[in-house]
Order: sequence, then structure tokens, then C-alpha cells
Amino acid sequence: MSDLVIRLLQSSICFGTVIMYGAIGEILTEKSGNLNLGVPGIMYLGGISGLAASFFYEFNNPDPNGLVCLLISFLAAFLVSALGGLLYSFLTITLRANQNVTGLTLTIFGGGIANFFGGSLNTMAGGVGQISVATTSAVYRATIPGLSGLGVVGKLIFNYGFMVYLAIVLAVVMHWFLNRTRKGLNLRAVGENPATADAAGINVTRNKYLATCIGAGISGLGGLYYTMDYIKGTWANDGTIESLGWLAVALVIFATWRSVNAIWGSYLFGFLFWVYLIIPGLARKDIELFKMLPYLVTIAVLIITSLRKKRENQPPASLGLAYFREER
Repeated sequence: MSDLVIRLLQSSICFGTVIMYGAIGEILTEKSGNLNLGVPGIMYLGGISGLAASFFYEFNNPDPNGLVCLLISFLAAFLVSALGGLLYSFLTITLRANQNVTGLTLTIFGGGIANFFGGSLNTMAGGVGQISVATTSAVYRATIPGLSGLGVVGKLIFNYGFMVYLAIVLAVVMHWFLNRTRKGLNLRAVGENPATADAAGINVTRNKYLATCIGAGISGLGGLYYTMDYIKGTWANDGTIESLGWLAVALVIFATWRSVNAIWGSYLFGFLFWVYLIIPGLARKDIELFKMLPYLVTIAVLIITSLRKKRENQPPASLGLAYFREER
């Protein structure tokens, strides 16, 4: 297998992992009936908060501890992203604001906050591109000792940081939770028909808040992975995270709201996005057309699943709708 093909497949997995986190977090959110179009903003918040936390720990610290770097960046990214989900939940669940407008506003808000603080960190570090969280980035990019050197197999399967494998585990665990546990089935009932779930004694508000906040926290890990692993602990104000966030939203539809489908779907998206690398003689405009492929495939899947009209391939029945409890 040529080195170019190996690099393409490796890039597909790394790129796919970023959007997989965004997608599985959004799947959990949408299973509760909430449509959070603020995923790009959430991923921005996860990326900048993890970077900022590790930067302030490593800044002027001659001997930073790798485990501490990992813990503070990971927790910061998850918690700040979950706070973004809490803000969305308060506006849409408690105040019953329009979910589409709130999500889009959250995307703009998250991007603005992240780029503002990213610029501030650049200034503190001495200029654009001078941010250095080398210790933290090294922990995230560390591969499995020994296994990563097993030829082609090692390069394709074992040559990644731990967050690649964590994303797969989260997707599988979420599938089990939603389909095999009472709490998961209760959450799905809330997403399908909150009035019926409420009548059955299920706390609709609590389920929506928890699913949205935890889902946002998971989505934010995609921004953290992009910042710490994909671009090696730096900050780039180039709009890439926002693009990846929208791909994550598209992946939710492509995966037909199943987290296990998001695993192979995310890698397929990554492959389609980077496949132009192995096609010679492409002009810049041709490359941009290839980057559209994940979205075109999503549209095709949406059309096919709509025509087949299988209930298991459709979104939750109450998706995007506020729940108004009837007072007796």
C-alpha cells in the first residue's frame, strides 16, 4: 500500500474523529427532542477552553505534568461545552425559545468567544502562531507503544491518540444506553412523545436538560481533539471548526440517528473530504467540489430514507418542538 493512500486513510480517521464527537453528542441531544444547531459553536467552546486551560498551566511552567495537562484540558473542554448546552437548554426548554434560532445564535456566540480568546492567547504567547502547549499536545497525540510500529496495520489502526479510540467507545456505549437501558428508553420516549412520557411519570424537563448538556459536552470534545491533536496544540482562526461542526450535524442525518453508524459514517466523510489527495491534476476549484461530497451524500441519504419511510430511520417525532405541559 502506497504511502499516499496510507496518509489518506490516516487523515480520514483523524478528520472523522473530530466530527464523530460532534455527531454522537448531537444524537444524544436529538433523542430527547432538542434540535441543537449550535454544534459548531459548542465545538469552538470545547477547543478554546481546553487550549486555554492547558496554556495557563504550561505558561512559565518549566516542568508541566502530562497527566495534569490532560485532566485540566479535558475537563475544561467538557464542562465549558456543557455550560453551552445548559444555556441552550434554559432558553429552549425553560423559556421555550425557538430551537433553530437559539442554536444558530449559539454557533455565532461560540465562534466569537473562541476567536476572541484565541487572539488573546496568541498575544500573550508573543504573536500569531506562537501558542505552545507542547506537553499537552504530546499527551493527546501519544500512540500505543509497540503496536504503532507493526507495519501497515500499525499505521492504520494503532497510530493515533487515545481520543480516536475513546470516540468509538462512546458511540458504542451510547447505542447500548439508548437501546438497552431503562433510562435510555425513557429518554427516547421523551423525544418521541413528551406528553405521553410525562403522563407515564417520566420527568421530561430533567431528561431534556441532561441529554442536551451531556451531549454538548461530548460535542465539545471534538473541538478539543481538533485543537490538541489535529493541529497540534495551536489556535487557527480559519473557520475550520465551524465547517467540521456543520459536517457533524450532517453526519447525524447520515447515521439515521444511530451512534454506531456515526463511526463508519465519520470515516467515510473524512475519506470523501480528503480523497482529492490521490487524484492528480486537480485545480483549486476542483478540490472545493470534492469537499462538498459529504454534504451531497447526506442529501442523498436523507432523500432515500424519506422515500423508504421506515420509522427507525426517521428523527424523533417531537424533534425541534417545545413541550407545553397542560395544567390541570
